[in-house]
Amino acid sequence: MPVKKLKTQNLKLKTTTQKLKVVKITKLSVPVYSLTGRSAGIMVLPKEIFGAKVNNNLLAQAVRVYTTNEKNFTAKTKTRGKVRGSTAKIYKQKGTGRARHGSIRAPIFVGGGIVFGPEPRKVRLELPKKMKKQALISAFSAKMADKEILGLSGLEKATGKTKEVASLMEKIKVKNALIVTGEKINNVTRGVRNLPKINVLPVAQINVYEILRHQFILLSKEAVEKLGDKK
Repeated sequence: MPVKKLKTQNLKLKTTTQKLKVVKITKLSVPVYSLTGRSAGIMVLPKEIFGAKVNNNLLAQAVRVYTTNEKNFTAKTKTRGKVRGSTAKIYKQKGTGRARHGSIRAPIFVGGGIVFGPEPRKVRLELPKKMKKQALISAFSAKMADKEILGLSGLEKATGKTKEVASLMEKIKVKNALIVTGEKINNVTRGVRNLPKINVLPVAQINVYEILRHQFILLSKEAVEKLGDKK
């Protein structure tokens, strides 16, 4: 059978090739709010701190170290030598038909001593500096990935009134947050005292546990600069 040739003279095939632009993201940004709750632009955050890979195992280890160091380990029980009671033999050795006993303070009796009970002890765990630093970076990066970091401006103008901070949180729809400042600001600390789920810490005192236990992290410009100096 003869092969029919397709006439393609009047057919115009259009092939559009779109060039995809590969944009390398080197910086991250978050919205910034003033003390009145109004938008105050954006804040650029360093990717080395807020865009790193999250190490969940390291975060768990850092939290364990912090919570362990917060405990007192003061639980104490009394052994048979410390319990109050007579040292006399409770009944004669033979002739009663009962088991042979001596002290009423023996652990087998109610009110007697405790065997292998807890004693006060000193427990202190430490993380190497590099691990502690990487844990902080992982914590900030995890919060950034969940879009739970915001910026704050004008904290130095805070009046110290709880109403001011409560109004700000209501406007930006935040109920649980950690405010991170460059240095300790007394008026900000005073303003959050009566808000149970809002806390404030300077950069020098932040830790992985406090970052993770709060839903939002509110950063001041000075705090970001100090974090950049610590990296």
